[in-house]
Amino acid sequence: MYLIEPVRNGRYIYDGAVALAIQVHVLNKLNLDEDIIFPYCCKPKVQIGLFQNAEKEINHDYMKANDITLVRRDTGGGTVFLDEGAVNICLIMSGDNNIYGNFKKFYEPAVTILKDLGVAKVEQTGRNDLVVDGKKVSGAAMTLVNGKIYGGYTLLLDVNYEAMVNVLTPNRKKIESKGIDSVRSRVTSLREYLNEEYRNLSVVDFKDLYLCRLFDCNRIEDIKRYELTEVDWCEIDHLLREKYQNWDWNYGKSPRYNYNRDARLGIGTVEFNLEVEAGRITKAKIYGDFFGKGNVSDIEERLIGVRVREEDLLEVLESIDLAHYFGKVEARELVELILS
Repeated sequence: MYLIEPVRNGRYIYDGAVALAIQVHVLNKLNLDEDIIFPYCCKPKVQIGLFQNAEKEINHDYMKANDITLVRRDTGGGTVFLDEGAVNICLIMSGDNNIYGNFKKFYEPAVTILKDLGVAKVEQTGRNDLVVDGKKVSGAAMTLVNGKIYGGYTLLLDVNYEAMVNVLTPNRKKIESKGIDSVRSRVTSLREYLNEEYRNLSVVDFKDLYLCRLFDCNRIEDIKRYELTEVDWCEIDHLLREKYQNWDWNYGKSPRYNYNRDARLGIGTVEFNLEVEAGRITKAKIYGDFFGKGNVSDIEERLIGVRVREEDLLEVLESIDLAHYFGKVEARELVELILS
């Protein structure tokens, strides 16, 4: 098995979009003679499924305030929040084995290693989880791509319960009514279960220790690895530009949906009714009890085709004499209302 890590010019990269681009490049373009493991740690990110609506799944105010990145993956499934407290393990394996669909076997090495590190009660349960004392410490997924098993799991060394609750759009959260206490009852961190000698490890040191146990060696440097070349990085950079760091991919692939926002501003009540497709406004209606001289249909027309993101909306509204249509109001007030 080859080890591949997100290292470029000697520097470890903690960007979750880069990690995803590397996985996809390796899966589609590299044909090594053995299985591949790609472990990574990343800054906070929300990863949504291929068919999910980014606008409806995510609490964007919370994401922005907490510097959380959004990335859309190429496969289906639901929303996943990852941050610096997790070790993420991606595996690309030959499809000619009996692992595909067998999560118990998929998890066997992880269970063995975690028990050896002190997590005595860890077990695989349900369809694709690892639990300790009935609380989830890992979730797994796998799919078949071009005859290869593409899968992985996350090991929760530390858990940010607040972010797990707040990063999802409130009316879509399965556990909204119970909040953080509910998350604490369902999810836990591995750290508190580790043997004393391992409890103060950083997430990177824990990753390295885990890999050394997996490869049965004493030093991370002793593991056989594939170093990404400049040719590889050129293709990875292309994927980042075209997809994983591209607004049109992350937001623009959202399906058609209706968008209603209203609030009481200094000028009176303002309501925006928008239809959005591929992240862009296709229809717009503005209602309210404000006093203006102009017909807001002019603004409605100007909004058609605009991407539903702060910069684009500000650019359009700041170019309009809003006082003529609404009274004294700033473009930023209207944008904040639309994106609220």
